[in-house]
Amino acid sequence: MIQLILGGARSGKSRLAEQTAQDSGLAVTYIATAQALDTEMQQRIAHHQMQRPADWQLVEEPYLLAERLQQIDAANQLILVDCLTLWMSNLLMHEDKTLQATECQKLLDVLPGLQSQIILVSNETGLGVVPMGEISRKFVDESGRLHQQLGQIADKVVFCVAGFPMILKGEK
Repeated sequence: MIQLILGGARSGKSRLAEQTAQDSGLAVTYIATAQALDTEMQQRIAHHQMQRPADWQLVEEPYLLAERLQQIDAANQLILVDCLTLWMSNLLMHEDKTLQATECQKLLDVLPGLQSQIILVSNETGLGVVPMGEISRKFVDESGRLHQQLGQIADKVVFCVAGFPMILKGEK
């Protein structure tokens, strides 16, 4: 089963994903895509780490998400990826400008064949004003395209607002 959980900043999406993973009763592997490049991000990462159960496995992967998913895939486990927003930022800022398109397609190709249950967390970026800068517009465009494609292959899509999940696709 593939779940996509979307929401704005501080919408409750990560908390929902973590609670869903914990309630599954499965072994959980948490894939973190963030890079601790500054003090503020280091603090955010530390906060997220304190929220997670100690028995969850942690994998840090800022770029090659599809490859990492294939490496750790197994039956009777849940993989939680938090978050695709930071992963997209990492790809767009990478020196290899073809990496973003290549890695997004690899992710879309790999997900349907995985044995693990998957929860993908990402920020919904299409609800605000159109950004003025080129890289910001590209980020919004590429994130939106990825979310649409993931929504098509996901079994369940949830949108979080103010801590409340709204089911867009799949079981209630």
